[in-house]
Amino acid sequence: MGDRDGFEKSIERAMADLSRLELVSPDDFPTMDLYMDQVTTFMERTFKNTLRDPDADKVLTKTMINNYAKNDLIAPPVRKKYSREHLFELMFIYYFKSFLSISDIQTLLGPMTERFFGDDSEYDVSEVYSEMRNLGRGARAKLKGDLDERVQKMAGAYKDAPEDLRDYLRKFAFICELGYDIFLRKTIIESLIDEMENEEQE
Repeated sequence: MGDRDGFEKSIERAMADLSRLELVSPDDFPTMDLYMDQVTTFMERTFKNTLRDPDADKVLTKTMINNYAKNDLIAPPVRKKYSREHLFELMFIYYFKSFLSISDIQTLLGPMTERFFGDDSEYDVSEVYSEMRNLGRGARAKLKGDLDERVQKMAGAYKDAPEDLRDYLRKFAFICELGYDIFLRKTIIESLIDEMENEEQE
């Protein structure tokens, strides 16, 4: 029973870590244009808690921002200043880059960069972000319910394995199951992005 308790406690600790991944309110984004140093400071302050190793990892660097602009992931700065729209796009890139290629992010954000910037923009980027944030509410509670169900299913696994290996094997199987779930979702995302790219080309 002890190894099962250890496995369950590991999942509980991992779930508790999710409390630091709260999506920032659009009201917390600056309304005035920022210089590069101010952008990196804002992003660091906003997303530092999402880093796996805050002492070693960086949320965003000047080189990253320059590369994003060069590769058309974000619109070029205006007189070396970045607008609120830039910050929303940088936030999207920060999350997307953990599971999408730069090419896929370009396809996904291209219409936003082209049509949602400037005085003649067709839609407000902050509205895109706000709606996405609202749709994501309750995601953590839903995930908790799903993980609880998976943990219960895992409780009876590897009963015949040596006792000192059971905790490892259950964690390994649990990670494999979640990994396959991620693989399936990523495949769906990539299929949708491919469709968007084909529509754009047509």
